[in-house]
Formats: sequence, structure tokens, C-alpha cells
Amino acid sequence: MGTEFGPEALRALVDETRRIWDLKAPAWDVRMGEGNAFQRVLVGPAAERLLAIRPEETVLDVACGNGVFSRRLAALGARVVATDFTARFLELARARSTAPAGRIEYRQVDATDAAQLLALGEGRFDAAVCNMALQDMPAVEPLLGALARLLTPAGRFVFTVPHPAFNYPGGTRLTLEEDDVEGRLVETYSVRVSNYLAVPPVKGAGMPGESAPHHYFHRPLCRLLGAGFAAGFVMDGLEEPAFGAEDRAGRPLGWANFTTIPPVLAVRLRRA
Repeated sequence: MGTEFGPEALRALVDETRRIWDLKAPAWDVRMGEGNAFQRVLVGPAAERLLAIRPEETVLDVACGNGVFSRRLAALGARVVATDFTARFLELARARSTAPAGRIEYRQVDATDAAQLLALGEGRFDAAVCNMALQDMPAVEPLLGALARLLTPAGRFVFTVPHPAFNYPGGTRLTLEEDDVEGRLVETYSVRVSNYLAVPPVKGAGMPGESAPHHYFHRPLCRLLGAGFAAGFVMDGLEEPAFGAEDRAGRPLGWANFTTIPPVLAVRLRRA
């Protein structure tokens, strides 16, 4: 299973995506801070459970952004190598870091470049994580292939993504409906799914009100997981976290109100 883009097209997409994220990294850092609702309620807890970090393990955080999860990993006792392909995000991550010296190492690495990844050290990592970033990458095969060599024989890789079956460019959140259930009005929310298997790359905002949209590369589950299987991984953990009734707030069609539909998919892969 190979990338759908040729080498020149892939480099052009990566370069364009890097320019976009360098531009909006400061605003994203302000909005994300130490974790927005998605990070605090869905992404972070699910990734933590699947990683099951033990003290002094060495963990690779791919596409770390402003470093919010790298700092959490360090607080859990891990030694972290935090990578991102934008220099601006790494600057912001370093500025926020309060971890003891040597606990987090920041490196500028393009996750679509296997050579850059392998330069981090084969067999070095007990675990790796990539939170909410695979959908921003025009190719995931170089990363998965490199991780098969970067991880120890017992290593595991955890990733979170917007749920490919519901929270993707072909999914439309529908208006609130009320159903009469045994004489009681019950609010219901739904998602209309279309073009699940064939969604071309599109640009969209990661957070409401963003000034610069970025690329999204939708992959149905067969392609997303299939890329991991082709790299020699097996899946042994999966979560589909959703917001609870206590989280309902904000925009009527915000994901916090969809308590029975998961907007995030979390997966654990291990070397076969």
C-alpha cells in the first residue's frame, strides 16, 4: 500500500502544509494552551490509557504541536522525544515546557520523511504516539514503516484521529431533533455520512474561526489501518471516545452535544 502522491507532489504538499502551520501556530497555541475540550476530555485520556506509560520509558511524540501531550508524558515519568515539522510550533512548545532538563527533547522532523525519522535511532523507543495529526499528512506510509524500526520489539504505537466514519469532510452533523419516547421528549443528534470511501483532499479549519484552513487527507478505516498492517503491525487496542452529558455546551451542533457518536478514534498498534 503506497502513497497516492508522487514524490514531487508529496514534497509540494508537505511544504505548503508547513507554511500554513508556521503561519497559524501562534494562534493555535493560544487556543490549545494546555488542552482544549477535545484534548482534555477525549484525546488525552484515551491516548494515556492505550499507551499505559511506565516510568523511564522512552516515548516518541510525532507531530507534537505546542507540546501539550509531551508535557503530560513527561509528568507521567516518560523520557520524551517530541517532534514536529514546523520550527514555530517547536519554539512554542519549548516556551511552555516546565519539565526537568533532559526529560523532553525537541526535534524538527518531517513525519513523511522516513530518513529523518530513522535518524532518531532505530530500536530506541518503547512507545510512540501521534495525536490528531495523521489526517494532516499527505502520506502515512513513511511514518508507519519507520516506526516498525524505531520501536523496540515490544513497542507500541498509539494514534488518535478525527473518527474516519463520522468526523470527516464527508460527514454532516444534522440539526437537533426531538423524539417522543414513552411520552417524554428526548433530544437526538445524528451524522449523515456520504462519500466515505472516496473523499479527495480538502482544506478546512481545525478550530472554529481559524484564519487559515489547512489540508485534510481523509482515509477510511481500511486504508488507515491497512497501512499499519502493511508495515508489520497488529492492532490490539481501540477506543471511540465521545463527550458525556456533563460536557454538553457551546454551539448547538458542536461535538460536545453529540454524546452517542464518537468524534475521535484512538488505536493501539504493536509490532507483529
